[in-house]
Amino acid sequence: MNVKTLASASLFAVLSLGTLAAQASTMPMTDAGVMQYHYGDHLDVKKVLSVKDDQSNGCGLVNTRMDYLNSKGQPESVQYRTYATSGCHDN
Repeated sequence: MNVKTLASASLFAVLSLGTLAAQASTMPMTDAGVMQYHYGDHLDVKKVLSVKDDQSNGCGLVNTRMDYLNSKGQPESVQYRTYATSGCHDN
């Protein structure tokens, strides 16, 4: 492995870590009752009540909140990241 390849790989790794930190810092923690979804979590969803994005005209990663009823009929909420495309195209 030459120096140029090693330097490129190191730069990519540093930039990737910076991007992850920036995304984590933009996630609002406004409601303590909202579960933060992590890949592989199992949700008990009987009926979806609403799905809302932080930015309706955003393009890229945005916070999304889903309010739903579980199998016992109790309301729950989960927040997760989605890729919004509504603001990406000019019509």
